[in-house]
Amino acid sequence: MTVVVPSRTSLESNFPAAMLSEVGTKESWRKEVHRPATSTHKWWAKRLGTVFRGIIASATTPDGADAAGVYGSSLDLMGAIVLDPFSGSGVTGVEALKLGARAVCFDINPVATLVQRQAVQPWDLGALEAAYKEVESACRPEVDRLHRTEDGRTVLYYFWVATVDCPDCSKVVRLFDSPVFSKNAYPKRVPKAQIVCPDCLSIQEGRYDFVAETCPNGHAIMQRGAVRGQVATCGNGHSFKVLSALNGSRPRYEMYAKMVANSDGLKSYEAITDWDRELYEECVEALAALPQSAVLPRGRLAPGNNTNQALKWNFREWRDFFNARQLISLSLMSTTIRDLPGPASEREALCALFSGTLEFNNLFTSFKGEGTGAVRHMFSHHILKPERTPLEAHPWGTSQSSGAFSTLYKSRLLRAQEYKTKPADLVDRGAGVERIFGVSKPVGASIAGSWDSFASSEGQAAYVATRNSAETDIPDEAVDLIVTDPPYMDNVHYAELADFFHAWLQCMRPYTGYSDAATTRRFGEVQNADPVEFGKALESVWAESARVLKPGGLLAFTFHQSRMSGWVQVVESLRRSGWVVTAVQPVKGEMTTSVVKAGAREPSNLDSVVVCRRVVDGATNPNSSVEEALATAARELTDLLDSQVEVGAGDVRSVVRGALLAYLASTGVDLDEAAAALVDSLATESIETLLGVRTR
Repeated sequence: MTVVVPSRTSLESNFPAAMLSEVGTKESWRKEVHRPATSTHKWWAKRLGTVFRGIIASATTPDGADAAGVYGSSLDLMGAIVLDPFSGSGVTGVEALKLGARAVCFDINPVATLVQRQAVQPWDLGALEAAYKEVESACRPEVDRLHRTEDGRTVLYYFWVATVDCPDCSKVVRLFDSPVFSKNAYPKRVPKAQIVCPDCLSIQEGRYDFVAETCPNGHAIMQRGAVRGQVATCGNGHSFKVLSALNGSRPRYEMYAKMVANSDGLKSYEAITDWDRELYEECVEALAALPQSAVLPRGRLAPGNNTNQALKWNFREWRDFFNARQLISLSLMSTTIRDLPGPASEREALCALFSGTLEFNNLFTSFKGEGTGAVRHMFSHHILKPERTPLEAHPWGTSQSSGAFSTLYKSRLLRAQEYKTKPADLVDRGAGVERIFGVSKPVGASIAGSWDSFASSEGQAAYVATRNSAETDIPDEAVDLIVTDPPYMDNVHYAELADFFHAWLQCMRPYTGYSDAATTRRFGEVQNADPVEFGKALESVWAESARVLKPGGLLAFTFHQSRMSGWVQVVESLRRSGWVVTAVQPVKGEMTTSVVKAGAREPSNLDSVVVCRRVVDGATNPNSSVEEALATAARELTDLLDSQVEVGAGDVRSVVRGALLAYLASTGVDLDEAAAALVDSLATESIETLLGVRTR
């Protein structure tokens, strides 16, 4: 049997964390450019392909060898099998295939499986183009017709505002927080803005920082709109909570402006006319007349951490997230894609592309402004947050559009196709980060749906399936290496958000075997706000991972958790399932300005790579005391600081927690409150020592 993982690896000793953090930082700002194969569709907490390439390369490189050099070389792991039990967008699978290995990608969510399939399977470019043209021919004329002005110009965006009735006087209140509805991303540099009159909805050009204006109809316009936080004030001076005024119904919406593409290539803002309103009413009537066979979103929202905000605003069904014109246009497009002949991978790619388009075409999107991508997608807050001033985009789009089917076809599918055919990698050979070709194999794997078909397949192959990784069909001792990124204990609940896409996909049947269940929520999901349940679910997956790993193999996963209880459960679940932690390596994580991370009390920039081996293989923790474990963590963090890698207080706390808890667990110490208090005290001291930041 070929040994893929050495008895002592570079991942456990001389991991090139500083170099990987440097190339990872470059990737983090434009993941969709540097790793487009895994960016064809939204998925959450997508890790850095550069870092995962480094993990795989270091895990197969002996201690003392040049792991950084191996990372930037044409490493060939032919015959090796790499498993990712929490595959997400497929980062591990793609990096394993690029390095010549065979990949096993499991995720409990079918939307994630769809994303993974696009990341690893080949498309025939001619067939993809032909399918796209067929959809365009069938759909674009009608979608264009529904997004035009009376004189035939294309409307790129319609601007809407939510309205409620004042509970005291029944006066209609338009829920603007400001009458400035469009301004430049850099307003001090470009102060020009578009202003709407909240009384009559006339629009005019002004400055973003105006103090007072008068609309063409003589109404005074002030800087403040009717809404401040959760409270609105009507024109008669009555103040009330917006949610209470909804009185069990969703808000009504009113169009007030549009952005039009002119024949000279310029764009203009114009007020809504009666003709625009009549065109929209035509969509309302057409929607009511759609046949039963037409694709429309199915299902109702269930309560959850990420859905409760929408439910409070009385969005009950997934179709409530779209207005009539969006539904009629998206139904036409999705039905046409569904009805393309055959189960080809190119049809599947267009299904995924359509699903990704939904993120930018619904009532939960908003306008970002001039000088940047116009559409702020619905998941910018990682929850389903209703928008008081939603933006309706042209879903097919033009070259001037943002987040449209046609533009995403080029920026997502064609870019992914080019990357899979000729992968590029980011390396740092001493003269700065550069993009190079020729060190990775093209990605175009045959997809297997079971272990037996995977084991019997020839050439590049990937076993990609929607399943609970605690229960697999993989034989004992069949996998060489396990590399993954498990969910956090209490952050974004992916299934609650993925149901937004699944509401459409279940009707489109992107590939044979795609789930037709009403929801993507599943028994066995690891994500759980309850620490004990989180730990139990993780333990089940770790136990199964230990069963399928070859003797001498290795498990490595990235992790960051702001709560001590999350780290305790991770380490305890590993101990209970027969693993011992042999290293905790800090390295660049997701983009520092992530909304979730930036909002944390101690914002973070790093992940911890937790490296584990099986107890039955004789593995032990390399540290002999708490002091040695702390010194090891401090040395690794200092190396990053010396290399000018950004390290925050949250990073120090998380890495020290992981390293010390792992050591204590290896000695049999109960990770109780006393142990947790000791670890956190030492973590706080480390923050003060390494960063000079007092936290007490």
